[in-house]
Amino acid sequence: MLQRFLDYLRYELNRAPLTIEAYKLDISQFQEWLCPEESRNADLSTVTANDVRAWLASLAKAGDSPRTLRRKIISIRMLFNWMMKTGEIKISPIRDVPLPKISKPLPDLIKPEEIENALKKLQEEDDNPSNLMKYLIVDMFYSLGIRRAELIKLNDADISFSKGEIKVTGKRSKQRVIPVPQRLLDKIKDWQNLRDREEEVTTNQNPLFIMKGKRISADQVYKIVKEALFDSTARKKSPHALRHSFASGMLNGGADIDSVKEFLGHASLATTQIYTHISLNEIKKAYQSAHPRSVDNKKQ
Repeated sequence: MLQRFLDYLRYELNRAPLTIEAYKLDISQFQEWLCPEESRNADLSTVTANDVRAWLASLAKAGDSPRTLRRKIISIRMLFNWMMKTGEIKISPIRDVPLPKISKPLPDLIKPEEIENALKKLQEEDDNPSNLMKYLIVDMFYSLGIRRAELIKLNDADISFSKGEIKVTGKRSKQRVIPVPQRLLDKIKDWQNLRDREEEVTTNQNPLFIMKGKRISADQVYKIVKEALFDSTARKKSPHALRHSFASGMLNGGADIDSVKEFLGHASLATTQIYTHISLNEIKKAYQSAHPRSVDNKKQ
């Protein structure tokens, strides 16, 4: 039966060899747990939900992570769905077994003082086209919270200096308009003037950021940010980390979550709510470091 299932994965679903091997290992492990001495003869048609739960409990006790358990459940679920399809069983015993939740790590944050130091270093030579562009890119990520792809797509026509706004094209080509502080507008104008004098543009799209005559690439933007944040203590020094820092700074500064959602261009409020956890962490750190009665074992 196992071989027939693996053939189904290979020939009908066209799964990759490594994927098929992973399914095989997971199912073989389950069979061996069911019948340690005769794993190949384990009757999978008689398996119950309690059998699956007991197996998962044994794996968890042995130290398997929720991510590993989730993968194994998916493998077994795929097998039983195939068995239903071929008439081996009528109901899958795993249909009511939930997938373990995998906790998402909180996004990396760049400390505000580290961002300011990075900008200060870049500003020391902002008469240089390259440095001014680098300064502006870091500043826009931190001040506006836009995504890397959104920054790359910006054209000169997207900037309204009279209204103090930028039109951003986000995921699924959804557009939003966000306010821009005057100091940032001034820097954008400085960059445009310097860019037009120094760069030979070879595209008619009028992109805001260009390098060697072409619209700046995702890799070039990432490299600029990573180098600018070299002295940061954050584990990940990326455009997305600056976006996280923007959102956290807004919430810590008193902005309501709905406004932050619109600024970031999130389709769902649930996506934005992760930043409330970041803000709470900052509050906890401040409380634990500052309040005399914040630690349980302090003398009363």
